[in-house]
Amino acid sequence: MGSVETIRSQLQIWFRSSVFAVLLTVFLLLITAFLNPWILAPASWAILLGTFAPFAIAAMASTPAIVSGGGGIDISIGPLMALIGIVFVKVLLPNGLGAPWFSIPIMLAMGTAVGMFNGIVIAQFRYPPVITTMSVNFVLTGISLAVAPIPIAAIPNWTSQLAHWIGPIPGSLLTIGLPVLIWVGLKKTAFNRTLFAVGADDATAFSAGIDVVRTRIVAYGLGGLFAGIGAIALTALLQSADATQGGQYTLLAIAAVALGGTTLNGGRGTLRGAVFGAAAIFLLQDVLTALDVPSTWLRSAYGAALLAGVIVGARAIMRRSGSSEAHG
Repeated sequence: MGSVETIRSQLQIWFRSSVFAVLLTVFLLLITAFLNPWILAPASWAILLGTFAPFAIAAMASTPAIVSGGGGIDISIGPLMALIGIVFVKVLLPNGLGAPWFSIPIMLAMGTAVGMFNGIVIAQFRYPPVITTMSVNFVLTGISLAVAPIPIAAIPNWTSQLAHWIGPIPGSLLTIGLPVLIWVGLKKTAFNRTLFAVGADDATAFSAGIDVVRTRIVAYGLGGLFAGIGAIALTALLQSADATQGGQYTLLAIAAVALGGTTLNGGRGTLRGAVFGAAAIFLLQDVLTALDVPSTWLRSAYGAALLAGVIVGARAIMRRSGSSEAHG
């Protein structure tokens, strides 16, 4: 009986935190299907998910830093994805080092290392997260432009299948699903509890004996690890190295995280919410494009959706706080 109540409680918490993004995604999906019926054809699913995957993973990669609190944010995720892709296309593949068993660990290690560097500077040396990750954003973008000033086409490689079909399933489900599996696995560890405790109130967490600095460093490293997975998805989609492509995901990913119910103050959030937030923004773009809305209005639409998500999330927090005080 207790386990049933626990599951019911967890589902209620998840639904409340992500409800706006879920409902918006369903609504936009119905409109998109009406305007473009071809998306209902199974043959189109692999292409759609392949296009969606880098954005969804960028949103998931942005989540751990925000959940860790302390004003945590990582706006270097997009350029990091682009740089890792450039290393794969321009360095690893031409030198015969592009085999999955060799290149995947390198790409994931690169992402994790940059993420942990951000975490060390922010948590250990107490530099502001926005300034730190913006500086890293500029550094990564500069390196990418120096290495690949113009887009470079990739030679045939294994990543191409990840944007199409692998047997009976869209390959992008593997790249989208991997961060989710890692996150679910971490829920069985003490890190999950310490991350949310630090994000909710770092002073109380420190008083309870939690290593706040280490927790935040690991959180940023985890985001970097997810960015490495996102780089694989981005390479699968583009089949090229392009220094300008990663940056487009940076702010949209943060918008998706907020839209998905993660509080920007830290202490609450889910990867599923980030995925639904990303899906809502992705579908919103499709709807506006189908309606021939000028592309200049797209950012205004993104901003409106983000603002709505933040307002809904803030009201939900206020209701829960008021309910807790009423029963306290």
